[in-house]
Amino acid sequence: MAQFDMKKLSTGDKGVVGAGVVALIALFLPWEGVTVGPYSVSVSGFSSGFGWVGALLIIAAAVYVVLVRSGSNVPKLSYGPGVLVLGASAIGTLLVLLRWLTLSNGVGPRIGLWLTVIAGLVQVFFALGLFRSTGETLPWASKPTKGPSGG
Repeated sequence: MAQFDMKKLSTGDKGVVGAGVVALIALFLPWEGVTVGPYSVSVSGFSSGFGWVGALLIIAAAVYVVLVRSGSNVPKLSYGPGVLVLGASAIGTLLVLLRWLTLSNGVGPRIGLWLTVIAGLVQVFFALGLFRSTGETLPWASKPTKGPSGG
């Protein structure tokens, strides 16, 4: 079994993991609600439509970084950790933003949704740094072809 050592995490890794922890906590907070006079009703991230899928992708990116850095036996995938973490972070943040933009009239965002959006944006920032530091290429980027040798 792999031992987890916080010292193995770079600053970027800590940013990705920290954002995932914030997203996990925010799932249990109110995401959207309605206030009419002295009465207020709100729902948590789990009851808020499809936004929880985005939050889970943000959390999954953080878990993946911890697993890779702790030396766990992570299955070999066709893409490296930089691409996977950046992709999960970006798609998760996009889903949460879409949930925010598709709130019904009269329904307003609450603290959980705000925190998840901020956590997602922060995680994308740190995941982009991780992606750049690994030197990986995007999956759709064309690989350079070698010209004919000789002359």
